[in-house]
Amino acid sequence: MNETIQPLNPIAFSLGPIQVHWYGIIIGSGLALALYLAIREANRRGLPKDTFADLMLWAIPIAIISARIYYVIFEWDYYADHPADIPKIWNGGIAIHGALIGSVITTIVFARKRGISFWKIADIAAPSIILGQAIGRWGNFMNQEAHGGEVTRSFLEGLHLPDFIINQMYINGTYYHPTFLYESVWDFIGFLLLILLRRVNFRRGELFLSYVIWYSIGRFFVEGLRTDSLMLGSLRMAQTISIVLIVVALGILVYRRTKNPTEAHYLDQTN
Repeated sequence: MNETIQPLNPIAFSLGPIQVHWYGIIIGSGLALALYLAIREANRRGLPKDTFADLMLWAIPIAIISARIYYVIFEWDYYADHPADIPKIWNGGIAIHGALIGSVITTIVFARKRGISFWKIADIAAPSIILGQAIGRWGNFMNQEAHGGEVTRSFLEGLHLPDFIINQMYINGTYYHPTFLYESVWDFIGFLLLILLRRVNFRRGELFLSYVIWYSIGRFFVEGLRTDSLMLGSLRMAQTISIVLIVVALGILVYRRTKNPTEAHYLDQTN
């Protein structure tokens, strides 16, 4: 049976010499849905019209570029010898931590220029970000990347996964952990949790910090299963950064509650 298993075609369709990859379609779809939800919530929270549309004109390309730069830096041994491959993001190779760094810096600058609280924008965006991540992981699925170590088919069947996922995890004669799926499910649960937490009316910024903590916890454990981690010496960078982000986010939560007892809340209409 194994000999007959063929991976899903990563190319959705071709337009002449141009090949459109499922990876790009899935990532783009996640971004589009995330932007739609953020715009709808921004309107409810009283932000000026087109705030998120204007922000995304800058944040999306900068996030993609910074995500690619981050990845290339930690895979420089390969890209130093293959510089022509650096812009080929359709083959995979963008790091979410790089994207977050680029998008957060962009949002801070944007918020200051518009006279809007960065924390308000970040809170509104948090559920959209993690939902986009949940969807985007399926781009890794189509490319048969971001998987974990070796497992048996019976192990995957024991997870009650559909055959199309099990078969896609059969790579070069071996079955692998579908870590893309583990993270996608974790992120989707995080999305639902953040939607519920909106009703709690946390202090401004705490919804975004909750996203950082939730995502980082899941990423730390999933990263431990992966075989393609970006490394700095013997350290898995994603795990290291996840720990740092959890500590920093918790520190900011405690500091702001201690030093800013009158901080605005999520449902407040002020900018």
